[in-house]
Amino acid sequence: MKELLVCLLAVLVPGLSWAGVIWRGDFESGNISQYSSTQRVSADRLQVVQSPVSQGRYALKATVKQGDDPINSSGNRNELVYQGREKAGSEYYYRWQVLFPRDYPSARTWQVFTQWHHTGCCGSPPVEFFVYGEEIRLTLTDSTTPWKTKLERGVWQDFILHVKWSSDPKVGFVELWHNGVRVLSKFMHATMYPGDGIYLKLGLYRSDTVQPVGVVYHDGFVQATQLADVLPPPPTTTEPKPPQGGEESPPVVPTGPLPEETTEEPASEEPAPEELVLPGCSSAGGPFWALALLGLGGLLRRTRRR
Repeated sequence: MKELLVCLLAVLVPGLSWAGVIWRGDFESGNISQYSSTQRVSADRLQVVQSPVSQGRYALKATVKQGDDPINSSGNRNELVYQGREKAGSEYYYRWQVLFPRDYPSARTWQVFTQWHHTGCCGSPPVEFFVYGEEIRLTLTDSTTPWKTKLERGVWQDFILHVKWSSDPKVGFVELWHNGVRVLSKFMHATMYPGDGIYLKLGLYRSDTVQPVGVVYHDGFVQATQLADVLPPPPTTTEPKPPQGGEESPPVVPTGPLPEETTEEPASEEPAPEELVLPGCSSAGGPFWALALLGLGGLLRRTRRR
């Protein structure tokens, strides 16, 4: 009953603010005040802009030039920091959009655009998304790369990352959707270093061997406890025009939510893609929704290489 009610609300009340949302870093404040701090050489390296955007009115433009080193460490960077302080055993969904301009540089080395860093000293972050050559990669502790895809420039790309935070590889896992398709089923692996905490870094951080200027755009970051809480509202439908000449109106078939999510373990590190899902919801239409609505009508209301 509870799952059914959630599904109906997702369809009928698209503007509803879900209680499972933990934090938003979507720049809709018109500035970077949603974040804890910055690591940048100057304000123009991390700018909130109104174009291009993926959602809402604002997005982040992160720029890195060779020599940008605001924290006197390895590599060049300009990044926002959010101290979410995820604890071992916690589990979250993160969603955000990224755009690489058509002139984004290609280099056979790392260019990190999103990372969950550890609070301890030294080494690569336990969870990071980066560009290498002409690929986007997701890499975990001990340099395990469970997913990669071809780099596309000039288009917004949507990521949903589901993480269980743990230094125990039998407990921790990641799961990933890319552009609405589940491209990585639950992949069991350590997602933290023992004794360390986790915090988010968003922007651009790359090898200091990369010479061309690099720009990447970020938008829409949200953190929540359920998949449904990071999904966009369903599109609104337009009322059909009345028929002419006294003809009877054709039956209208309601649009239900996305197919139910499966929880099968992956057969390999690169499982077949699956469509984006909304857990707990049936895709049945017609009479199912009519009966459901009648029955529920009264219930609605860390640094990389030092």
